[in-house]
Parts: sequence; structure tokens; C-alpha cells
Amino acid sequence: MKGGASSSGSKLGTLYVIATPIGNLRDISPRALEVLAAVDLIACEDTRHTAQLLTAHGISRPLISYFEHNEEARARELTQRLGQGTTIALVTDAGTPAISDPGYRLVRAALVAGCAVRAVPGPCAMAAALSIAGLPTDRFTFEGFLPSRDGPRKARLRELARETRTMVFYEAARRLPEALADMAAQFGPDRDAAVVREVTKVFEEVVRGAVGNLAERWKDAPPKGEITLVVAGADAEGSHHRDAAGLNVTVEDLTAAGLHPRQAAKVLAHLQGRSSREVYQEALRRKSGSESES
Repeated sequence: MKGGASSSGSKLGTLYVIATPIGNLRDISPRALEVLAAVDLIACEDTRHTAQLLTAHGISRPLISYFEHNEEARARELTQRLGQGTTIALVTDAGTPAISDPGYRLVRAALVAGCAVRAVPGPCAMAAALSIAGLPTDRFTFEGFLPSRDGPRKARLRELARETRTMVFYEAARRLPEALADMAAQFGPDRDAAVVREVTKVFEEVVRGAVGNLAERWKDAPPKGEITLVVAGADAEGSHHRDAAGLNVTVEDLTAAGLHPRQAAKVLAHLQGRSSREVYQEALRRKSGSESES
């Protein structure tokens, strides 16, 4: 592996950012294995975990830890070694480095130092989940992990309530029921979503449905494993819905057009980002009020 060259002619090392399997060990590319076998040093989140991956593929290279709590100091050290011509591979325990995993600081420092940074792409839980969720993929936003505390999590979801793109989140399995319940409250319980669990692993599971139903499913017993949550945007059914909340449309209008009252309430709730039960109950109250007046 040859590094770049500085203006003074001295050789600089190259940093390779390498994606590794998120579950199935066969999901690693021949190029990734080739680079891992050739670099001078591999920086990894957990040396024991990466050693198992390398052993499975008959590779033996020096390893150094690089994780959240030593990232800043280790980035300086590794950048110095890159400046001396060392070729380094950066990996995490699973997936693509720097995507809600350590990596950004080292990549940035290497670039500032003038070193070449090369991507060796591959598995990423965010992309894998999005591809099989069954929700729009033409425009999406990756939100990473939501805040773990209730107040900040609810505040962040309120900010996202009118986001029109599909949203992808990572979430700890133990916090999934609370996250789904907060989404149902902030987005409306009928917002479509998919919970992707243990993707590429033996017990892979995708559960699709409205966030309110998903919250109810796991309220008493959180699932186990790695969780990626994909949630429809506020206008996932089409751009013509975008301004529907501002139109003077009622359940009665849709009923007059031929829809059953409950179906009309569901349609209007979707357009307005509200609960269909709430919209239906409002229509019943209006009907009751008009009948009492007559």
C-alpha cells in the first residue's frame, strides 16, 4: 500500500476507511480483505472483535484500539503515524466507520495533515434497513441515535414532526418502546414505520406498521438485538398532501364525496399528521352539536 506524497517529497501514509460485516461474516468484500491484509496497522473499536474477523479470513496484522472514549487522543497519534508513512485501516465493530461510529475525528485529522483517505465501502445498517423497509427511498435523512433522556428525545421528535423525507434512526433495543411511543405522540399514531432488527443475522426480523401499533407491540417487552428504525416522512404518500393541513377540508366533505366516515377520518388524519380517532371524534361532536341545534 503506497501513501500519498507531500510537497517536500516525503511519503505520507494512506488511511483506508473499511466497512465490515454487520452480522453475516460473508458480507465483506474481496477488496476489504485485500486491504486489511496489506496495511501496516488496523485501528479498530474493539481489538478482540476485529481479531476474530481477521482470524476467520486468515489475516494477521497489528491492531490498535480506536473507540469513542480515546478517539481524540488516538486520532492525533494515528495522524502522526500517517505522516511517517504508515498505512492504516480504520474499522469499527460492525458497518461503516464514522456513520454513528467512531471515525470522523481521524478522517478529518488525516485530511488536514494532507494524507490520502480512501473508502472501501460495504455494509451499513442504515442503508440495509432503508432498502427493505418498504418506505420511500428517493429522499431520506439519517438521524442516528435519538437522545436517551425523555425530555430531549421528545423535543427532537417535535422538531422532526413535519420532516417530509423518510427518517432512519438507530435505537437501543431497551429504549425502543419509549421511542415508538414518543413518535406516536409527536408524529401521530398512524405514521408508517418499520422496525428492522438483527439485519443480516440469523434472527433478522422486519416489522412494519403504524408507529402507534408498533409501540403497543413492544410496550411490555422490548425486543433484543440491534435495531434500526425507518419512519415515513410527513408527506410520504405524495407531495400533494404537503399543504393539506392548511385546507378547510372536513370529514363531512370527504363523506359527501363518497367515503365512509371512519375512512374519511383516517384520510384526513393522515393529511394533517393527527390521530384518526381524534379526527373521527371531532366529527362526531360536530354532528351531535348540529343535531341538538336542530
